[in-house]
Amino acid sequence: MSFVEIDRCATDAVPIVTGCRLGKRALKFRDFGKVAATFCDLRDDRAVRVVAKESSKQRAREMFPQMEDKNQQQMRAYREMPETELFDVQWVRVRVGPEDMPGYKSARVICSECGEGVNFKREVVRDGRVLCRACAGERYYEPL
Repeated sequence: MSFVEIDRCATDAVPIVTGCRLGKRALKFRDFGKVAATFCDLRDDRAVRVVAKESSKQRAREMFPQMEDKNQQQMRAYREMPETELFDVQWVRVRVGPEDMPGYKSARVICSECGEGVNFKREVVRDGRVLCRACAGERYYEPL
């Protein structure tokens, strides 16, 4: 299982490298706005978190000041820089509940407000009513 912390291009590499996919519930997105990913070994209950260093961009400018295109500058420098200049690596523990595991099966509940189905224990119980997160006030969209 892998967790990504940003919805930018680096995130696209994680399923290719690891085989973890959103549709298989093995890739999780946590929007922290950081170029970071955590790779979990569920069998041995261990994980490693890898974060892109901010200093790598400046280092790329120092290595190739003659290159005006910053993307080309970074791509070339990143190929040559040692991993220790590109990433911070930290061993971490990730607590993953059974409802977040690939292959988890649970009863599907129906929101008492909108009537839509809710999977994987993502419902909210408020005043004895089962609600989806949207009807519980966590809506990211506004009905027209």
